[in-house]
Amino acid sequence: MNTTGLAVRFKVVIPARLGSTRLPRKVLRDVAGKPLVRHVWEAARASGAEQVVIATDEEVVAAATRDFGAEVRLTAATHQSGTDRVNEVARAEGWDRDVVVVNLQGDEPLMPPALIREAARLLADDAAADIATFCHPLHAVEEWLNPNVVKLVTDRRGYALYFSRAPLPWKRDPAGSADAATHMPPDLAYRHIGLYAYRVGSLAQFSELPPGDLEQCEALEQLRALSHGFRIRVGVTQNPPPRGVDTEEDLAAVAAILSSRR
Repeated sequence: MNTTGLAVRFKVVIPARLGSTRLPRKVLRDVAGKPLVRHVWEAARASGAEQVVIATDEEVVAAATRDFGAEVRLTAATHQSGTDRVNEVARAEGWDRDVVVVNLQGDEPLMPPALIREAARLLADDAAADIATFCHPLHAVEEWLNPNVVKLVTDRRGYALYFSRAPLPWKRDPAGSADAATHMPPDLAYRHIGLYAYRVGSLAQFSELPPGDLEQCEALEQLRALSHGFRIRVGVTQNPPPRGVDTEEDLAAVAAILSSRR
């Protein structure tokens, strides 16, 4: 991960939806003495972003975030994704189409500020890319087989070819072994990190597109971008952040980590 060079200018929008199927009201849950979303906001502020906006569809979230000094914007409750919420903010703020904006999910309190900044830099430094994101090498077969862990493959230039919940790529075994571990190519297996940087113009274009068959099949929004010819630049980090908060177990683990930092 490149941490040198000139400073990059970018915005961060944090979609913070109150409703959650697996962990209701998680963005407002107390974690180490603060609402979960406040930890995300603090990481975004530490990244060097010139503006950080929390986007929510609930006044209770807006009120809670104003209490700790965040800039917040109420967005439509009809949005199907955080990306659409980010696009509404970009339009309301009147950001120029070339502005780089990072979509940082409201349940990612352990996202390193440096990775947020580098996602923006990755896009800013590549005029051919529409979107930038990150991945890291997978070494555990259990993660590679886990459908909740999104895998990806790239071309030789570092652009995404495909994302999948399936184990990807699958190493062909001429011996016909039934052991899945023998099919994992450690040098080619990567987990996607759900952090995105967009140019505002590409973000607006993406948000106008209907979900495609691949996106609906895998329940992966980024496949809409690939299906419509968007170029997604993928950076590789050897120091991945922990996964976000989706369950009570995740919440407890994150709370333990954040409490230990105090």
